[in-house]
Amino acid sequence: MRIFAISDLHLSLGVDKPMDIFGDHWAGHDVKMATAWDSMVGPDDWVLVGGDTSWGLDIRQAQPDLDWLGERPGRKVLIKGNHCTWWSSMAKVRAALPESVIPLHALAVPLADGLGVVGSRLWDPPDAPWAGPDAAKIFRREVERLRLSIADARRQGLQRLIALVHYPPRYTDGRVTDAVPLLEEAGVEVCVYGHLHGKHHRYGFQGEAGGIRYHLASVDAIDFRPIEIQLDGVTSEVEPSPGADA
Repeated sequence: MRIFAISDLHLSLGVDKPMDIFGDHWAGHDVKMATAWDSMVGPDDWVLVGGDTSWGLDIRQAQPDLDWLGERPGRKVLIKGNHCTWWSSMAKVRAALPESVIPLHALAVPLADGLGVVGSRLWDPPDAPWAGPDAAKIFRREVERLRLSIADARRQGLQRLIALVHYPPRYTDGRVTDAVPLLEEAGVEVCVYGHLHGKHHRYGFQGEAGGIRYHLASVDAIDFRPIEIQLDGVTSEVEPSPGADA
């Protein structure tokens, strides 16, 4: 079992919203992602998908993108992003998701051997100059969902945790959001986030702080290829394909 991460797929297979308006590197990005994903990820691997998966405004429009996700190898944990207007009630979301995709919402997802994923969408820090008037209310709600997710991990007996969030919890300008103490207290080892694009990549903290390694996984920051998340004690060996030489 290996663990990968990728975020902000911004697929638009069911709507007319091409991403190459944001630069030539986005042209055909769905094919780039599929080619890389299919060559890197095996059926027993996990892929953490950090939100903003589809531009579809509702589940009907988003369905081709969700099906695309289901066609990719591996088991996936999916979180909501700020553009996921298709993400309505959990009953509808679960019904629309392919079997290999597990939504992460106020609960924890076990992976294997006491390892699990916790998380929440989060939001703009309320004290940030770019935050909107409702930022404080939305951020408090998302932090509470993170708290519930961590509590569920404890109920399940998960001892090692990865956090999957959409917004960065920590910024390069020194800003540390209220999510960070929760992650540190829970003993989270790795935090994966997305949301940031282009020139804004530089604002997302990457590296280790407070015992947590932070990874920015927005697709345009990782060359449209999933990144492998390394954890001590979790094998990263690739299983040989059937018929391969021993």
